[in-house]
Amino acid sequence: MTTLVIGAGLIGSQVARILVERGEKPVLMDHAAQPQAIGQIVDLDKVTLIQGDVLRPLSIVDALRSHGITRIAHTAANPLLTLGAQKAPYSAINLNIMGTVNVLEAARVSGLKRVVVSSSSVLNHYLEGGEDGSHFGKEESFPRPTTFYAATKQAVESLGLNYAKWCGIEFAGLRYGAVFGPWSGAGGGGPSNLLREAMRNALAGREATIPPGVMEWVYSKDAARATVLALDAKDLGSGVFNITMGAITTPNEMAAAIGTVIPGAKVKFEAPAGTGVSLSNRDTHADLSRARRHLGWEPQFKLQDAVKDLAEWMRRHLA
Repeated sequence: MTTLVIGAGLIGSQVARILVERGEKPVLMDHAAQPQAIGQIVDLDKVTLIQGDVLRPLSIVDALRSHGITRIAHTAANPLLTLGAQKAPYSAINLNIMGTVNVLEAARVSGLKRVVVSSSSVLNHYLEGGEDGSHFGKEESFPRPTTFYAATKQAVESLGLNYAKWCGIEFAGLRYGAVFGPWSGAGGGGPSNLLREAMRNALAGREATIPPGVMEWVYSKDAARATVLALDAKDLGSGVFNITMGAITTPNEMAAAIGTVIPGAKVKFEAPAGTGVSLSNRDTHADLSRARRHLGWEPQFKLQDAVKDLAEWMRRHLA
């Protein structure tokens, strides 16, 4: 059994680490891999690192056939996620939707069954409409995504589930919360980069800045563990799973966690320029019952544990 991990970044590198720890040699495919950052997470001698682009379908097919791939974890995404998509919608739409379709189609023509794809908890939060109460005959039957990024993830889930229904693909879409965790390279979402910079400043004795809004987080190691469980699961149920800490985190709670892990840390709340995307439904956390039932997944890292683990990693690698 050989797994192709597409996107060797914040989550993909952790997926590779878990697979290596249990004796596998995964193939990591990335458009512009960052070996130094990847090597801080997983031993590069125990993975196969290749160049590939989800916007070039033949490069995916070549990877599947050249390396005897039996299943795929697709974690690649456009830079800065929501913020990046708001600034450059076409490239985000192309990469997130067509890139995922290319992965699903490559799996179909190559006879692969299991494809696990990164979705996002933005589909639980960036919504409006639905005032017609799920009445199928009315125009506002269901809520609609309010950002380009959320719209792409809704499309990804719908397309993946149709590949499952009509083409025999075993599809899982994982709705990760805002992911943060060990990673020194470029990429990642806006919230994860802001938190990483805040942690770096706090460790250096400088003032740490965190956004003033509430967030629903997940630690990268937990996101990766859920991905591997979805690769292994016998029954994927309805195919879409919430993968978060199962709690809404306020700015004060994040500041308290940082202060506990880094005594004396000075934290201020400030919204960085360019992050003013309005949010809705931020008072309700994700329901994790399907992930528990079908994947056997439960978050191992609550907020303070995650901040502590990240601080210890940053002290070792980013001193």
